[in-house]
Amino acid sequence: MPKTTTNDRPAAAPAPERELTISEQIDALTDPSFMTSLARGLAVLHAFSDARKPQTIASISQKTGIPRAAVRRCLHTLRELGYVDAELNNFTLRPKVLTLGYSYLSSTPLTVSAQPYLNDISRTLNESSSLAVLEDDEVLYVARAATSRVMSVALNTGSRLPAYCTSLGRVLLAHLPPAELDQYLARTRLRPMTDNTVTSVKRLREILAGVRQAGYAVNDEELELGLRSIAVPVRGASGKVLAALNVGAQAARVSVRQLEQEFLPVLQQGAQALAILLP
Repeated sequence: MPKTTTNDRPAAAPAPERELTISEQIDALTDPSFMTSLARGLAVLHAFSDARKPQTIASISQKTGIPRAAVRRCLHTLRELGYVDAELNNFTLRPKVLTLGYSYLSSTPLTVSAQPYLNDISRTLNESSSLAVLEDDEVLYVARAATSRVMSVALNTGSRLPAYCTSLGRVLLAHLPPAELDQYLARTRLRPMTDNTVTSVKRLREILAGVRQAGYAVNDEELELGLRSIAVPVRGASGKVLAALNVGAQAARVSVRQLEQEFLPVLQQGAQALAILLP
């Protein structure tokens, strides 16, 4: 039997590329006008997102990759400014944090105009409806009318979800310029949220092409088992997609067929009415 040489051995599979921490992403920015300290402070604030219990310096450092000493200084500054409170080494956000987002919500035509239309959609369909934009590769909820809780995690204005496995996100991704979509797919890890989640980049591209052509996206239990949703684009006067509008429902009560036949026309009507008011 011939000997197996080194060259005959199968090449080892390349190690999966490690995702950069928030701290590493900040440190990679070399613009001389960039304020690293401000970026770290904002990252520390963001570390409280969806946290249902007080955060410690250690837990924030672990989430962000920012050294503990820097996290301690950020929290001290935020506490002095009234944005966080502390009991021993346990830190919580204070209501003043809401002022950071209120200016956007109260001055942007998209959010100011949307609520009455979301309310009408929810009353008509007796399901929760939401308006969202694409922000930092995630779906960011900017308005919501909730009739019932259909997810295990409560969704409110300011909530974030992955874009690749939500109906809202797929509508927004489908209308990105090709170069921007390529960049998104290159830097985003498609994690399986359920057994139904599409994690193939090739398959996701095919789905997004279908969404762009059909004008709507359906999510069938890819984000969370038991949840289905349908979303449509909201366009401005120029025709550019500014946001996405959706309705979510329990899969046990609403089929995909119902979403497309009964929910879709109501959503499309709401999106058209809202578009008239947008720049």
